[in-house]
Amino acid sequence: MAEILIEGSKLSSALMDILMADDILPGSQPSYQLCKTLYAFHVLGAKIVDQPIKLAMSQPRTISIPNSPEERVREAFERKWKEIGANEKIANTWRLAKIYGASAIVYGVDGLDTDKPIKPEDLAKYADSLYFNALDPLNTAGSLVLNQDPNAPDFQKPVLVTAAGTKYHPSRSLVFFNESPLYIEYTNSAYGYTGRSVYQRALYPLKSFIQTEIADDMIARKVGVIVAKMKAPGSIADRAMAVLQGVKRNVVKEAQTNNVINITPEEAIETLNLLNADGALTTARKNILENIAAAVPQPAKLLNSESFAEGFGEGTEDAKDIIRYINHERSTVEPLYQFFDRIVMRLAWTEDFYKTVQADVPEYKDVPYNQAFYDWANAFEASWPSLMEEPDSELVKVDKIKFEALTAALEVLLPAADPANKARLIEFFANNLNESKRLFPNPLVLDYEDLANYEPPAPTAEPTEPRPHNI
Repeated sequence: MAEILIEGSKLSSALMDILMADDILPGSQPSYQLCKTLYAFHVLGAKIVDQPIKLAMSQPRTISIPNSPEERVREAFERKWKEIGANEKIANTWRLAKIYGASAIVYGVDGLDTDKPIKPEDLAKYADSLYFNALDPLNTAGSLVLNQDPNAPDFQKPVLVTAAGTKYHPSRSLVFFNESPLYIEYTNSAYGYTGRSVYQRALYPLKSFIQTEIADDMIARKVGVIVAKMKAPGSIADRAMAVLQGVKRNVVKEAQTNNVINITPEEAIETLNLLNADGALTTARKNILENIAAAVPQPAKLLNSESFAEGFGEGTEDAKDIIRYINHERSTVEPLYQFFDRIVMRLAWTEDFYKTVQADVPEYKDVPYNQAFYDWANAFEASWPSLMEEPDSELVKVDKIKFEALTAALEVLLPAADPANKARLIEFFANNLNESKRLFPNPLVLDYEDLANYEPPAPTAEPTEPRPHNI
């Protein structure tokens, strides 16, 4: 009986365990350990999880705080956002939720009990000892099971996060699910009735994909095989004939470009024919990738990494499909951004920072700190730029149209406005003008208080011709 051995494969033993697990069938649920193995070792594991996150976060959000010293307040917020590494913490929490189906982000302060709330106004005092931890379901095991009583107030809602027996106050934690939980649908990878792993529906085709990797390895090792069809020696072959056959094989083996070798008309030299294997393998791989993309779910072109006929800027249908998918991903992660927004506001817009604003902006001299803070927080807006980026020439045209519209509005409104409203109109014009860095790289800075109090001098009467004198 012939035995075929698959050797030379560089797959890890953990991944080979997945391949050899015959009990993985369509509909099988991945365990916590299996999800970790897929992410760490499967060729598509990290791509399925990380690629949407990287695309969604590839552009920073556009921050605006109307009715404030906007540039100064925004810069303080963005500086503190980078200082605490908010993007990395959001990405890690999002990543864990995709891998296992659920995750949590918690924050604490050295020396303070984790089950006690921290007053928002006190966060700035603890800025130097503030820490954030992203927790996976094994860290929070037992606390994210969720109540399945449909009449309970906390029905399928996370209430308390516990990490290794330590409780975190609800105000200091946020639970994040990949997809919404289903009624009495237990998720093995998350140890509870929570969301589900991104691998759950794709487990079987992910297993099948490993087979294509082994087939690729086999074909790569066989593709360079040379088949030498040589005339076999007669039934009575002496040692000299055997040596001659060996010499001829070595000649074929060592032959290369610009060499000439001699064979008889009855002999032939060919390569191993793998055309049929190539066609079957290509079709199987394509179908498996499409099955994985449908199960994740994710646009197949994003998973296949096929090149676009045109870029995002040209707006192909494939690009639009991916943009719609990424926009949906951005909306799902919004709770994580809101969680960090509130914290970063408190860390950035401190009372000491506000004193510097009062010193430089006269209109805030008599405004209490709390009032200004909540005005800024309520006016805070964050939006995602479009992935379909326009070329610079088109963006300049858009800015030009906006500038012309602003100028036309000013020409209509200024003549009928009193001095105070004229100053407000000019401030509105300058703020919008300063947003356009392409047309005018240097900002327009005016003293609006002086503008409001400015009274133009009365025009002097034009000289007239003197009356003629009678002589």
